[in-house]
Amino acid sequence: MADADGNQVKKPRSEDECKYDDHFEVVVRIAREAGEVIREAYKLEKRVLTKSSAADLVTETDQRVEKMIISKLKEKFPTHSFIGEESVAAGEHCNLTDNPTWIIDPIDGTTNFVHRFPYVAVCIALLVNKITEIGVVYNAIHDQMFTARREQGAFCNGEKLQVSGQEEMNQALLLVGFGIHKRRDPSAQWKNNITSLLSNPDGVHGFRSLGSAALNMCEVARGCADAYYEFGIHCWDYAASDIIVREAGGVVVDTEGGALDLMSRRVLAASSKQLAEQISPRIKHLVLERD
Repeated sequence: MADADGNQVKKPRSEDECKYDDHFEVVVRIAREAGEVIREAYKLEKRVLTKSSAADLVTETDQRVEKMIISKLKEKFPTHSFIGEESVAAGEHCNLTDNPTWIIDPIDGTTNFVHRFPYVAVCIALLVNKITEIGVVYNAIHDQMFTARREQGAFCNGEKLQVSGQEEMNQALLLVGFGIHKRRDPSAQWKNNITSLLSNPDGVHGFRSLGSAALNMCEVARGCADAYYEFGIHCWDYAASDIIVREAGGVVVDTEGGALDLMSRRVLAASSKQLAEQISPRIKHLVLERD
């Protein structure tokens, strides 16, 4: 859009585009405040507890950050609902309704946090009528603020994100999650999936893993990796990064190729529909207990 002199003029934003401006400003500010707490605790000795297994870790910082996020959001939006990782671990129900709902992971990558591996993220998503409107993933250690709003693009520290667009599996770099559920897989099917995707002549270039589902997906959104899949994660691990990948031009689907179900605990994110369709048949799909 240009004026009479040929200068570019920014198109006015529609009422729908402005609808959640206040929500977005509030959640970005809260994510940064949570990040400050995480950075302060990052280099300190930590009291580490376990949840479902010896590898399912939680720290006092996880619990403190989640309480802080929910408290601040409730103050601004008292009628909204909340799903938080540590709240669910403490016995609250994981119930997604049409009511505006904030899905929160206070520290995605708790094991990284414990070991001071610098891939640790605050993840917050807002869903309204079960549709994601806002996604925020903040890597507090590297000060990377990934954000997305429905139909308004995805950004990292204000710079627009774009997936790689890779369409060929044999040219792709994949990210994969090695979560705690792998220890409960007696068939070691996760290893077979990797072998299948590496097999020549059309195998992928290689695999990487950051230890954070959200940050793995943000790397796909940035175009630094071409796809990511994982089984056994939870809605709070990828609700925020789902919209970031999609708004960066990627696709996020169920591992079998159908529409993503946030409560199914499995996800495939890719830089193109073609790449997702090549990866899906090469992996054996696990059916897990729903969130």
